[in-house]
Parts: sequence; C-alpha cells; structure tokens
Amino acid sequence: MAHFKNPILRGFHPDPSICRVEEDYYMVTSTFEFFPGVPIYHSRNLIDWELINYCLVDDDQLDLTDCASSGGIYAPTLRYHDGVFYMITTNVTHKGNFIVHTKDIYGKWSKPFWVDQKDIDPSLFFDDDGKVYFTGNNSLTPQKQGIVVFEIDPMTGERLSEKKIVTYGTGGKTPEGSHMYKINGTYYLMLAEGGTEYGHMETIMRGDSPYGPFTECPHNPILSHKDYMGSQIQATGHADLVEDQNGNWWMVSLGIRKLPKVMLHNLGRETFLTPVVWKDGWPVAGDHGRTELEWEAPLPGEAPKGMKLSFTDHFDGDKMDLRWNFVRNPKRDHYVLQDGKLSLRAGEETLQDHHPTLLCVRQQEFEETAQTTVSCKRLEEGGKIGLTAYYNKDYHYEVYLTKRDGDCRIGYGWTVHAMEAEREIFLASVPEVLSFRVKADTRGYTFSYSTDGKIWTEAGFGAVAGLCKEGTMTMTFTGTYLGVFTSRAEADVTSFSVEIDE
Repeated sequence: MAHFKNPILRGFHPDPSICRVEEDYYMVTSTFEFFPGVPIYHSRNLIDWELINYCLVDDDQLDLTDCASSGGIYAPTLRYHDGVFYMITTNVTHKGNFIVHTKDIYGKWSKPFWVDQKDIDPSLFFDDDGKVYFTGNNSLTPQKQGIVVFEIDPMTGERLSEKKIVTYGTGGKTPEGSHMYKINGTYYLMLAEGGTEYGHMETIMRGDSPYGPFTECPHNPILSHKDYMGSQIQATGHADLVEDQNGNWWMVSLGIRKLPKVMLHNLGRETFLTPVVWKDGWPVAGDHGRTELEWEAPLPGEAPKGMKLSFTDHFDGDKMDLRWNFVRNPKRDHYVLQDGKLSLRAGEETLQDHHPTLLCVRQQEFEETAQTTVSCKRLEEGGKIGLTAYYNKDYHYEVYLTKRDGDCRIGYGWTVHAMEAEREIFLASVPEVLSFRVKADTRGYTFSYSTDGKIWTEAGFGAVAGLCKEGTMTMTFTGTYLGVFTSRAEADVTSFSVEIDE
C-alpha cells in the first residue's frame, strides 16, 4: 500500500482521459481557449506525472481564431491500439469533432481528421473483433440530450454505420462525457451527469452489445460529492477508468477544491485519482462513491515522490518550457527566445483583447508566489509591461510599468465583469531592471514591485472572488493563470519563478 495525495494534476486540468501501455500511463485534459492544445502527461505509478508533449501544437491543428472565453477544446479522449495513439476531441469554435493520431507520443501528431457528428465529448472504443465505435453527445433538442454510438474509422474519422441513441442517461441533467469499456465480455458505458458544477456525478450502465440495451448500475452515481457538502472536494465527475498491470482498477476524474467557508473556487477543475473495486459486476469508486484528498492504496510502480510544482525559468534554453501557455493562437513573432532571455514584443493588444501578448502558467495552489524580472526596451504612451493573475479577458488583476503623459509609472489594474479600474504610482525614471511579484492566498492576490530586487513596495490587492468561476458573467470552465504580459511595449524577461510550499 502506498500513500498519495489528490489532486494528481493541480490547477486547471479538467476532463481527464487516461490509457495504459504496458507499465506506462498517459493522460490528457481539456484546454479550451489556451494554446498549445491538450497536454499529455506520463507516469509509471499514477501519481508522479510529467508533462511530455501536447497533441495540438500548430495553427492548422488548432484554430482558436475568434474563440470565446471557455470555447475551443472540450473533453479529449486518449486511447492506444495496435501501436497507435488516438486523441479525439471537439473544437467547439471551429468545425467540431476531430481525431489526431501518432505512433510516437513524444513526437508530432497528425493533422485533424474531422468526424460527421455535432455536439461534444467524443470517445473511441476498440472492440475485440476489430470494430471501432464512436460514443458522444447528441443534443436532440435543447431539453433532451442523449448518447450516440456508431462505427468509425479512427484513422480518417469516416462514419461507417448509422447513428443510434443508446441512452438518455440515468436521470441527471446533461448526460455527457461517455466512455465505453469491455470488461469480462460485458460492455460498460460510463457517463457524466448533473452538469459540471456542484451537482456533478458519474454513472454507469452495462449491456451485451455496444448498442445496448443497457442496465443501470443499482448504486448510481458511482462517484459524486453532490450530497457530501462537508468535503473541500466538490463537483466530481467526467471520469475515465484504467486497469493497472497488477489487476487493480482506478478512476481519474475532474473535481474542484473549494475555498474555505465559501462555495467558490479559482484554481479551476483539477484531476483526481480514486481507487476502484468491483462488486457484483459493478465498479465501486473510493469511499462509497466519494474521493479524498489523501488515500492509502496499492499503486503500481515505485513509491510516489510527488510532483514538483515550484520552478524557475531563466529562458536560457533553445525551447520554451512546456508549462507555458498562450491565450488562443499566439503571434509567434511577439515571443522571441534567444541569448538567455525572452523578448516580448506587443502592439496595441491588451489583456482585454482576444489575443493578448501573454505568457502564462497555471496557478496550482491557493497559496503560491510568482515573480518575474524584466527590462524595458520600448514603452509607448499608455503601454504596459507587467505581471498578471488572469482568468480570462473579462477577469484579471495586474501590476505593470506604464507611461502616462510622458512620465513612467507603476500601475495596478483590475478588470472584473468587464469593468476596469487602475491606479498609478509615479516613477522618476525607467528602472534598468524591474521585478514584479504576486502572492496568492485564499483571500486574494497581493501585487508588489521592486527596482532593486530587494525592497518591495505593495502596488495593490485583488480579492480572490474576482477570479472565481461562480462569479463570471457567462458559463466558464477554466482556471486562474499567472503570467507576464506586454502591450504597446517591448521587454526582455530574464526570469520567472513560481514558489509553492510542498
């Protein structure tokens, strides 16, 4: 037995899907409007996960032009069959469902192969007889949603049979996130129901054919925290099952860690691991359908070491660290990595725009400190160089260097519900080197600046509630990022660090 802690992927990592290749495990999650798309993680013990690649790294694989906040890539499924990895997902902003594939999960994935099926949450199931099935959402009307099944060519996306609605769920709203498995000759269809909020839950049914008819599990939901409001973990669901090399079963799912004493969360939906046992032919997840922040369980592989969350980037390599993300397709000439620094070069775009010049990493813990050091090379009137806590274009806080009426100033700004405000502190001249810092905790974000790297001056504070999903104007599905940005300016970024007590 080994001890491990949840979540296994911290910060914005929703809709996990997992597959095993002998003693290696691979997992992907949703990315919505962020680029590159669909990160790939590798582990040999289900706990220590390394970010190794992305499925979608080119503009012709992932078009996020005009993508709304929380649009883009929804709910990928990762599968492996006969030496080939397949990832199927939905770009809700551009053309819908598609498949990419590769023989080398560390290498380049194929171009998208589009599928003749609307709606979201596609999955692939490879049967023993060589047939491959698509399962996914099928919204018949705004009031009625079901799960559709049909045969598919996974290399081309071509539909090979008629579509059939096999279930409308077990009674929870919006049945989605379907995955099919064949276990001991029986077909299991697992669903996410109840919506991906506090009523989220995972259900399962079984039958003798991929088309059913299916019998519902008598102890559905098999995973849910909707009636366990005393737990910090909430909104569990959208799960995937995997059997390890020792014959033990596991479930990866999304969930949230809510802030203390309030029904709010700012880190996004994260990935949790739950042990599974089988009873009377049905899976029993965790503690009677609940997961925990800590478990004792028979993990495969070596004892877990725990993921290293803190990191420092001096930009002295020839490639960007895989942890960095952009908002939508980046203008690549705005990010130049050379000579031990990263040059950010921005035009008129701001954080309120669809394509900001922003390089960011996921916030992974409530208490976390990010710091960056920059040197100004160009600063136009009204331009900005700074550090931000960013949820989306309508919700962010930032500290920055700016120029107003010809004078240099330190500014602190905030945008909440698309309402903007800022205040500024006069500087006598542009510092040769300027450092920014943000300290996050369960109350909010405290921003500071330093002209010598030693003495820090507080510039402003933003309440954490301003970056929580529950308070957004529209339905959102992402989490908070921390990053460095420019607008109408050019700056060299010489370091960026994240410190987390682990």
